Amino acid sequence: MPGLGCSLTDFQYLQRKHALTFCQLPSCFPSPIRKTHVNFPASPRGAAWLMVGCAVLWSSAGALTRMLENARGFELSFWRSLFCAIAMLLILTVQERGRPVGTVLRMGWTGLFSGLMWAVMFTCFMIALTRTSVANTLLVIGLSPLLAALLARVVLGQTIRRITWAAIIAAGTGIWWMVHEAISVDGPTGILIALGVPLASAINLVTLRRVHAELDLAPAVLVGALISCAAMLPLAWPLATGGRDLLILAFLGAFQLALPCWLMVRALAWLAPHEVALIALLEVVLGPLWAWLFVGEATHAATLQGGVVVLAALVVNTLATRSSPR
Repeated sequence: MPGLGCSLTDFQYLQRKHALTFCQLPSCFPSPIRKTHVNFPASPRGAAWLMVGCAVLWSSAGALTRMLENARGFELSFWRSLFCAIAMLLILTVQERGRPVGTVLRMGWTGLFSGLMWAVMFTCFMIALTRTSVANTLLVIGLSPLLAALLARVVLGQTIRRITWAAIIAAGTGIWWMVHEAISVDGPTGILIALGVPLASAINLVTLRRVHAELDLAPAVLVGALISCAAMLPLAWPLATGGRDLLILAFLGAFQLALPCWLMVRALAWLAPHEVALIALLEVVLGPLWAWLFVGEATHAATLQGGVVVLAALVVNTLATRSSPR
């Protein structure tokens, strides 16, 4: 799983340099000024479009998982995380010109913390689906922009515009309407587990935004994938997936998880946490569309109606934000 980020004052920079995360994590590694060979996106507009691309890639999960023959639940999550780790290692190798280990170590405890948040997001969604309905899970995930906005306000002192609050509420309402016919009170444990996704997302987005000038936390996606693999393997064993399913899972790990997560970290150099989370809701809107187009899954009227509301909220917020001065 944010308004355009304003430049920090010197005072804020010093604060941030000596407190890398809002939870005051210690670090046994030096915290050098961020150095990376990646210099995109180059503007807020580019970052917003980059996030749209991320949402498109994330939204492919629903249609692709329906093409799987055997892989389900924990095993699906394990293989997806494993292929994500492999893809991230390749991405970091290219980014760091053959030296990926150094950029992982430079993150220190902050990177480990971010990696834990990624792991929570990677695993909680799949576990929640085994304990409650898809509708309940998606509704809980719709809280992501609200939680990110509240946390950014408290931790970063970020001012949230009224139009953005309205967009967050409208988008959440749209998601509720998309799934309201299938919402139930069944599976309270699954609902609580699903809550880990927006909570971890909000915490991670704020952490990434706070330290983006000093540390490159893109390698934390690799750390999160490895933690997720370790957590899922005992639950998925014995592994029974092979052949065509592995090819689909490799695509999911590389292009539905690793690449968009890496790109999202880049977008946070320009966008605020709540704006990233708001644009990411496109995933919930586009997912049913791809399932309808590519696997023939029926799409209800409420899904389309709610999706229109979410899209309208995103467009209005983006236009209002870009047209008003910071």
